[in-house]
Amino acid sequence: MTVRIWLVGAAPLALMTGAAYGQERVVVAPVAAPEVDEAAPAEGEEIVVLGFGQTRQVQTISAIDMERLTPGTSPLKAAAKLPGVNFQSADAFGAYEWSTRISLRGFNQNQLGFTLDGVPLGDMSYGNVNGLHISRAILSENIATTTVAQGAGALGTASTSNLGGTLEFVSRKPSDTADIVASGTYGSNDTIRAFSRIDTGDLGGGLMGYLSYGYLTSDKWKGVGVQRQHQANAKLVKEIDTRGSITAFVNFSDRRENDYQDLSYDIIARRGLRADNISNDYPLALQIGRVYQNQAARSAYSAANNGSTTGFIAPWTGAGFAFPAGFGTVDDAYYDAAGLRRDWLGGLTFDARLTPELSLVSTSYYHHNKGQGSWITPYSPTPAGAAGPDGSVLPASLTSTAGLASPLGFRTTEYGIDRAGNQTRMALTTGANRIEVGLWYETNTFEQARRFYGMNDAATPNRTARQFQSNPYRTQWDGKYDTKTLQYHVADTLDLGALTLNGGWKGLRVRNSANLRTGSLVVGDIQARDWFLPQVSALFRVGGGAELFASYTENLRAFVSSATTGPFATTQNGFNAIRSTLKPETSKTVEGGARLRSGGLQLSAVGYYVDFSNRLLTFANGAGIIGNPPTLNNAGSVESYGAELAATYRIAPPLTLFASYSYNKATYQNDVRNAAGTVVQSIAGRTVVDTPEHMAKGEIAYDDDRFFARVGGDYMSKRYFTYLNDQSVGARVLLDASIGCRLTGLGGVLEGVAIEGSVTNLTDRAYISTVGTNGYTASGDNQTLLAGAPRQWFVTLRRGF
Repeated sequence: MTVRIWLVGAAPLALMTGAAYGQERVVVAPVAAPEVDEAAPAEGEEIVVLGFGQTRQVQTISAIDMERLTPGTSPLKAAAKLPGVNFQSADAFGAYEWSTRISLRGFNQNQLGFTLDGVPLGDMSYGNVNGLHISRAILSENIATTTVAQGAGALGTASTSNLGGTLEFVSRKPSDTADIVASGTYGSNDTIRAFSRIDTGDLGGGLMGYLSYGYLTSDKWKGVGVQRQHQANAKLVKEIDTRGSITAFVNFSDRRENDYQDLSYDIIARRGLRADNISNDYPLALQIGRVYQNQAARSAYSAANNGSTTGFIAPWTGAGFAFPAGFGTVDDAYYDAAGLRRDWLGGLTFDARLTPELSLVSTSYYHHNKGQGSWITPYSPTPAGAAGPDGSVLPASLTSTAGLASPLGFRTTEYGIDRAGNQTRMALTTGANRIEVGLWYETNTFEQARRFYGMNDAATPNRTARQFQSNPYRTQWDGKYDTKTLQYHVADTLDLGALTLNGGWKGLRVRNSANLRTGSLVVGDIQARDWFLPQVSALFRVGGGAELFASYTENLRAFVSSATTGPFATTQNGFNAIRSTLKPETSKTVEGGARLRSGGLQLSAVGYYVDFSNRLLTFANGAGIIGNPPTLNNAGSVESYGAELAATYRIAPPLTLFASYSYNKATYQNDVRNAAGTVVQSIAGRTVVDTPEHMAKGEIAYDDDRFFARVGGDYMSKRYFTYLNDQSVGARVLLDASIGCRLTGLGGVLEGVAIEGSVTNLTDRAYISTVGTNGYTASGDNQTLLAGAPRQWFVTLRRGF
């Protein structure tokens, strides 16, 4: 008798071998036998796998699809075609972190879970306090699969933020054959992308590994600036007969990118979508700063003197009070801004088959990050006596009457992460049951500081935004934030033939503490805890390639430890007032659907309902460059319901069609009230920000092993960027395309060489991509929008993929 077992939240028996860690798997065995990974490409090497055999809405993008995109493209952009996935970015690669946003069914990025080979990546938000973005964690060419669970991730997912789903990335296994693969790309904006990987092959006894390196440099598509990244990945696997394996990896990334200017509708109306920072004109930036400070000083003087300006002396002589032509406000254009991130991520996994029925997988990991967000700002002029980058004293400017060295200052938010953890799982197969228990523990020290550095008053600047700074003249605040996470899970899977039942629960406790070394922000502790969060699901095989599935899941999002977001991003009095009553966000998700596979046709349909409680809304205060902490409010409940459809059809071996459609209705159920119960924002019934109701995606792919081509389309309806829904960005349709040719039958080093051309935003559509870069306000215009990249072209020469 053959027993087929499906798991929810169970660990793979061969971690990092191309199977999704924590994904549902299929084992066919009366005793231990080779596993079949239904998350991996099935017969015919499908680009998208619709999750057959799984008890939840789960879909997987394979490495084949990543290969058809421009090298260096984020796997998030590849996953954007799946139903329920809302992905935005202001660059062609989908990797510019300030702009990158992904949401699932109305849950935004910091309410999702992300892992790489089971290692937690945190919530992947900009200025991440507990992880790093996938674009830094691994080179895209080394990703084997990207699996999206739109509704609920597996029980064992190492995440405390996955209210609304998970994305699990799995790295490729080293090849057992020695080889060298490489690619080079050139394209718009002097983009250069290079990649190489050396596979050792089997060195004997099942020992194999690879070392790879990637480099990207690209000018910004508007304005002046560069986005540059160095990455290196190394992985070593030792297979131990049939008893398991040991895997080690080390990944490095150094990413430095000049930012694009955040826009508002007012700025767009006056200056257009191509308005940007003025990084090539330092004297102009100085002049704008002088005018603004003259205006601000005069307004303050007038307010203090009953409207009179008699006797007022401007802080800058000769600058006047009128902005240069083409500029209406100080926020129209800043001089420069940038994001710098340097990361080391490493891990060691022991995968042991202790007996034919008992397996153990244990992964230990460590992550170190150094980061800096740079903003050269007119809101914080440099005082005389501040130090330059070399430590020399900056004198007072000859045109300053207020003892200022420069009308500009260099403001940073500086980050440091040191986190380590272990995730261990044990699974036992007994009869028709598979029982799994797991434990995850992580300790994370996050250091964050707001500092100011001196700028000069000269024709050229003394500091550049893409460099780590030294010699600050002021530290506004400097905090040390510790987070200790403990999570366990228990899962059981029962196979009854045509019916598979899964049940289990997880529990977690996350303790957060804030210790301030400089400044006046919060000192204190808070925790989120729930020892029982259940998940149940079922799969019924109707026959004829059809199946039905349903699931129910409860989840909790822990608080984050940071000076700029979460409960510590307020005053001490504010924190003391909310500490005892603040509740973590929770969700309850119900979904059910059907799948059908017949010949080359695969169909998937699902409906869902989500009850989201204790929704914590942050209201932006002032322009983002000022750095004011947001206001945190409990907005009560959010209700979300919708449907998702997906289809893939292999018309003939070379030709495949894919299409998906999503409908989502997500609304706030309560008004925002203050501590006294008074309504301060009437948002009940309003649509959740950055949540389109309709999304439709389609793709045609052709590949006959010699010629290959792809064209994809992406439609999205309007999105709101105010809580009262009085401001929105319109619907848009984007098209991408690629075409290429492989050289086959030549032998030698030319065998497998391919040349490819690709174009993004094929119709050169002008549109707004990302919303919410500087947060959301209740109503009105807000400088929180980013323009999408225009048409971009790239040509790639590669070998060995």
